[in-house]
Amino acid sequence: MNSENLLIHLAPKQGYNKVLDIGEYHMALTSFGVIQLSKGTSYQGITGEFEVALVLLGGKCAVKGKSFNFTEVGQRKNVFDGKPHTVYLPRRTEYEITAITDVDIAYNASPATRDTAKPCVITPEMTRELVIGRDNFQRLATIMLDETFDSEHFYIGEGMIPSGNWSGYPPHRHDVDNPPGEIDMEETYFYRFNPSQGFGIQKVYTADGKIDETYTVKNNDTVAIAEGYHPLCGAPGYEMYYLWTMCGKINRGLISAKDPEHSWVK
Repeated sequence: MNSENLLIHLAPKQGYNKVLDIGEYHMALTSFGVIQLSKGTSYQGITGEFEVALVLLGGKCAVKGKSFNFTEVGQRKNVFDGKPHTVYLPRRTEYEITAITDVDIAYNASPATRDTAKPCVITPEMTRELVIGRDNFQRLATIMLDETFDSEHFYIGEGMIPSGNWSGYPPHRHDVDNPPGEIDMEETYFYRFNPSQGFGIQKVYTADGKIDETYTVKNNDTVAIAEGYHPLCGAPGYEMYYLWTMCGKINRGLISAKDPEHSWVK
């Protein structure tokens, strides 16, 4: 994998907004996009040979299919207004999303070779919250879908980073399956800022220098991380949010290897 641009900009419009498909940016297991619907409008889809996780970034909607009808999903106005609702859909599932209010949804899809969990809603009360780090690299993580959930590939959560703080620190990677020390998982980071003109810095690098990238990330930007260490930080004065979607090839979990040069920082 040669060093290349892994930063994807997006200006979302009504309907489905593609960010990346499988095979792009060296991502073998991840498709990602944003669905935005104005109140009263609908979006229809079928998961096909993919499992799908719909993370409600903001607003309320109904999601229904042949065997399910979730009449009201979502409660927060935006990602800085509480924890998310997440709708999980297995492969070969037809669905329709109808916006009760204007609604903003992160769309995650990954190939499925088996039948996984039935369609369901993961409510804010079902999420798990972690405070990670200390000092100016302390942050809050909310985990919606982890290794205990019957998914083939997904491990999905949100990071909330206070003004000026770092995350993903000490720098870590999850590039090879070598449990219990490391699990091979590719990952996307999708960013929002409060106020919205905020920005952060994302680094992606490998020990051999094959990848050595530093990006300015802004509202609605995504970074595709197929491999490498990937620390980040937010600009002072701005609250930084990122949705992280990890897809494991064999295993799933928050198990990563620290960059040995910086692993002394506990």
